[in-house]
Amino acid sequence: MQTYLHLLLYCLTLAFATETSLQEFISGNNLFTTSLYKQIIAEEHGNFLVSPLSAEIILALTQSGAKGATAEEIRTTLHLPNSQEKIESAIQTLQPLLNKTDLYTLQSANKIYIQNNFEIKDEFKKSATVFDSELENIDFVQNIAAASTVNAWVENRTNHKIKNLIQEDDLGADTRAVLINALYFKANWSRSFKTSTTKQGFYTANGDKVEVDTMYDTAIQNYYESQELDAKFLEILFKGGEVVLTVVLPKERNGLSVLEAKLEKVFEAPAYTRERVDIILPKFKVESTTDLKAILEKLGVNKVFGGEADLSGIAGNKGDLVVDKVRQKSFIDVNERGVEATAATILSIVFKSGSSFRHVAPKEFIADHPFIFYIKLKEMVIFAGRVVDPRQ
Repeated sequence: MQTYLHLLLYCLTLAFATETSLQEFISGNNLFTTSLYKQIIAEEHGNFLVSPLSAEIILALTQSGAKGATAEEIRTTLHLPNSQEKIESAIQTLQPLLNKTDLYTLQSANKIYIQNNFEIKDEFKKSATVFDSELENIDFVQNIAAASTVNAWVENRTNHKIKNLIQEDDLGADTRAVLINALYFKANWSRSFKTSTTKQGFYTANGDKVEVDTMYDTAIQNYYESQELDAKFLEILFKGGEVVLTVVLPKERNGLSVLEAKLEKVFEAPAYTRERVDIILPKFKVESTTDLKAILEKLGVNKVFGGEADLSGIAGNKGDLVVDKVRQKSFIDVNERGVEATAATILSIVFKSGSSFRHVAPKEFIADHPFIFYIKLKEMVIFAGRVVDPRQ
């Protein structure tokens, strides 16, 4: 009996530790989303889309092969759990959530291409297994063929939405490994928008009124009005209820910049109430390419890109390998039926040489001016972006 109790206590302790690691990862995801968004809007003035989660996964995998200050810098900047054990525990818990094909499709795939005859350490191979990452040898010297192989894998994993993620000039004799995460999401709304989409006015960021395809519906949804942010929050559920699209709409037509100055509050879950809401929302598609290396450097990740890089957990000794590029391409299509969204993040490592409701008037959610949107799975941001002109 005593042995059984000890075993039960161990299992409960292990389960608690796993859940704690996941919550730390989710909390860090929201903080990293805010930091990432702020850096993007410093340069980007139009529509954009980014997947914080895709970036986190591939950088967390890279971190597992980093040592000392190099690893610590990545963990701190991305707000990852503070140990490799916690990170791997969170990733293992996440895997089933990121691979579902019943009520909706959510698939995350990792791949590591390794230069022929280049040996990576068993320690890193074990970490790759935790991340459920495939490993494949390739000849980067044949850069045209190698780029074609990498891009074909990405395109296949993103339902042919992400093309030409890597260019042939990105690869060469110094390239030792390419790490990729491909994240794909497709789901129908729990309740489709009315099919009679019409052209309606949308006031762009510069004040112009343009005609765009606009969806509408009256439905009971999670709704919140923030006096602090002077904005309205609307959650639109996908089938299954586990994933939601949140639209954050400034009350003022020119209020986006004021809202973006308080991003920490934007990505927090507000105190929603169930309300009947008149929803007017433009259809939109957004495609983005983001140089994550430049952003990460501004956020404080520097060692892994330069002479102080210690990726000796992957191969060789400190200073032998550096991260050369981190790039993400993303795509989203929001329409009457639902949403299709995908992102692919690539990181290259080179050898260093160089129910009953009150009968009241519905709330109004009229998205006829710029807004922020994000998609969450269990409070974790998968995709985030903004729309300033649905025609772009």
